[in-house]
Amino acid sequence: MSNVPEVKLGVVAVSRDCFPMALSSRRLAAVVEELKKTKVDFFAAKTVVENETDAVKALDELRGGGANALVVYLGNFGPEGPETLLAAKFGGPVMFAAAAEETGEDLFDGRGDAYCGMLNASYNLGLRKINAYIPEYPVGTAGEVAAMITEFEPVARVLIGVRNLKIFTFGPRPYDFLACNAPIKSLYDLGVEIQENSELDLFACFNDHKGDKRIKAVAEDMAKELGNGNKHPGVLERLAQYEVTLIDWAEKNLGASKYHVFANKCWPAFQTQFGFVPCYVNSRFASRLVPISCETDIYGALSEYVISAATLTAPTILDINNTVPADLFASHKDAAGKYGAADLFMGFHCGNTPACHLLKPAMEHQLIMKRSLEPDLAEPDITRGTLEGTIRAGDVTIFRLQSTADSQLRSYVAEGEVLDIPPRSFGGIGVFAVPQMARFYRHVLVAKRYPHHTGVAFSHVGKTLYSAMKMLGVEDVAFNRPAGALYPDENPFA
Repeated sequence: MSNVPEVKLGVVAVSRDCFPMALSSRRLAAVVEELKKTKVDFFAAKTVVENETDAVKALDELRGGGANALVVYLGNFGPEGPETLLAAKFGGPVMFAAAAEETGEDLFDGRGDAYCGMLNASYNLGLRKINAYIPEYPVGTAGEVAAMITEFEPVARVLIGVRNLKIFTFGPRPYDFLACNAPIKSLYDLGVEIQENSELDLFACFNDHKGDKRIKAVAEDMAKELGNGNKHPGVLERLAQYEVTLIDWAEKNLGASKYHVFANKCWPAFQTQFGFVPCYVNSRFASRLVPISCETDIYGALSEYVISAATLTAPTILDINNTVPADLFASHKDAAGKYGAADLFMGFHCGNTPACHLLKPAMEHQLIMKRSLEPDLAEPDITRGTLEGTIRAGDVTIFRLQSTADSQLRSYVAEGEVLDIPPRSFGGIGVFAVPQMARFYRHVLVAKRYPHHTGVAFSHVGKTLYSAMKMLGVEDVAFNRPAGALYPDENPFA
């Protein structure tokens, strides 16, 4: 089962009745030819919308063509009422774009005035309270409009996914991590369903799966994935039993939703009762675009899912964890390059990052938990189950969507990279660099009271994530401001 939506974009041209309809039709045909050069799945409606009757006809055509996201293309000025009615009735993500004029040799019958029409389209979208996706500069040639449409596709995928998502949780949030608060009203505002469950529900279901015939095959698959990193083969069957348990839980409880994620309590009673650390299983689910956040971090799971839908690549969730020691920075200044010491931090978690993002991933035990749960054992038992390794160097985007305690949605997005600097520590860990991180840390993460967990996308997708948040109605979307651009609460004399 795919856990992210497949987007099919319906593209519709519109025409104001005092302009040549043929102009819109011809310009749409040029956009379609450009779209054929991309990987976007789309359906171009034959109906050109000039009036309300055309809008109804186009809607039927779009539904018949399987479109679940809409692009309204102003080939000329466009009819403000019918085109925005089309958007209102569509029932999915909508984008508006307009045609640029093509040549100075044809500015009589060949002039469409869509530059002007986009202004009135925007005004009428506001009247209907439609939050449409409008590109940064929404007027362009056929090739430029096709490029805008390709950028809309992942944004639409996020919106469709979030509005059809269910979050399964197990166990209350740990007392030590009250920062991961999760007012659920904001989830309903987004269209997300949530099913909160007890750890006892999960434990009972896990015990019911003892002896499941699928366990052996799953354990063998784990061993194959781990290869030489399989340092604790004796725990694989327990982990496989847990994996099968979660698969079945989702299938039986998905209900009216189409997609799902988990936010599971993972310590300390988990180890003493289940007999392992669940991190490796979490990493395997994330690799299938089914994130499982740690410590019952509900908005962490949602953030990871947004990343999954935006990138179609496995995400992870990490602690914004510790500073990079001065001596470690000094010995790797070449690898740090343009970044200063204050731009760096270590992103860490126990062992939930998918193997594809780690150098030499290996099955280990959770060092911190062993100190408290089985300090006298020479060899770990119930604290086995982490997937550890250095996070691969490369581009990343850190991101979080969060509700405040009074149910106000806010978000942050910051692009950076993982550096080729050995972190010299345990867990799934890497040295992260974000431009102006110290100021971002103080005036966004601390000042806006974000928790310690951040979602990580393994590419630069700030533009998509920022646009998706705005489309979801999140008004406060923070980012790492460049030097000289002060945050609202930043002391100008500091």
